[in-house]
Amino acid sequence: MAITLTETAARQISAQLAKRGSGLGLRVGVKPVGCSGLAYTYDIADALEAGDQVFEHFGAKLVVNAQTLGSLDGSTLDYVSEGMKKTFQFDNPNVSSTCGCGESFNLKKAAP
Repeated sequence: MAITLTETAARQISAQLAKRGSGLGLRVGVKPVGCSGLAYTYDIADALEAGDQVFEHFGAKLVVNAQTLGSLDGSTLDYVSEGMKKTFQFDNPNVSSTCGCGESFNLKKAAP
């Protein structure tokens, strides 16, 4: 299982941790929400919890819990600017569809 960070995402994570003055890395996950079912969550990880996996690229750490890892496996996390909006954005091969607003998504069905 693997998740990759772009250099831009890693720089943004490092900048946010420096601005905050503490933190181990960026914790990402998914939660049920929206019209398509799931949405990504982002928070600063101050400590590791049981089952956490840590992915490090370009000096920045991404923390993912075991329950979320399968939903994000093979993904790349980037930090993008679209007009006035600047945000983290996943390129996730496990997503089958997204809602019209782009805030939520469905996962592909796992093979039996």
